[in-house]
Amino acid sequence: MKAAPSKSAVSRPATRNPERTRQRLFEAAFKEFAAKGFAGARVDVIAQRAGINKRMLYHYFGDKEDLFREVLRRKMAERQTWSESMPDDPRESLPYRFELALNDPQWVRLLEWEALQFAEKRLIDQTKRQRAVDTAVDWIASRQRRGHLSRQFAPRQMLLAMVALTWFPLAFPQLTRLIVRQSVFDRRFRAEQREFLRQIAPAFAEPKPGGARHYGRAHLRQNGATSPSGGLPGSARPVSSRVKSSNGHGVRNSPSS
Repeated sequence: MKAAPSKSAVSRPATRNPERTRQRLFEAAFKEFAAKGFAGARVDVIAQRAGINKRMLYHYFGDKEDLFREVLRRKMAERQTWSESMPDDPRESLPYRFELALNDPQWVRLLEWEALQFAEKRLIDQTKRQRAVDTAVDWIASRQRRGHLSRQFAPRQMLLAMVALTWFPLAFPQLTRLIVRQSVFDRRFRAEQREFLRQIAPAFAEPKPGGARHYGRAHLRQNGATSPSGGLPGSARPVSSRVKSSNGHGVRNSPSS
């Protein structure tokens, strides 16, 4: 026979843990914003998922926009920690970025909702987010100075290209499935994509001394350089021709559409 709980145990109120409550709210809000976007997310659903009432949610975060700011702040801090472990070599950093996207699909989905709902409007917490992106651009520039990444391209264009290559399959899984006839969640596709990123990585690497160069227009505008004929230096040999596949053949350019 079980002993009855003591009188003190029955009457003792549950200990409130503000930090734990904030964490539950963050997790619930992140899921709701990722599923429905900022405009479609409902505060009462977030509170219900977190196991608290709406009054407590407003006590901790003020309103829905403040809660969205907190989600952004935490996710950016989390991703900054991951970025600090980013390898310098693009043959490793591109697959690493792809892994980050695979492991955080809700973040990609949240940003897609934001793209639909805000478009050209000012973003929530835009100033802080711009600083975070500028830090990522500075990371690219520092690797260019150290010789890990090509100095032929503007750092911002290089970052944009890296994000596009590594995030697109997660952002557009339906198009990925049509193009490669595999699901982005298929282990085989993921392995093949990692290998592809390793093979394409030399396009981002600093050419060896004496190697051919291909200058992007952004780089030329930035440095005010043109070839004697007025064209682009190295334009006769595009970057893609320097990228070799595992069987030693050059990567073919896809036809323009």
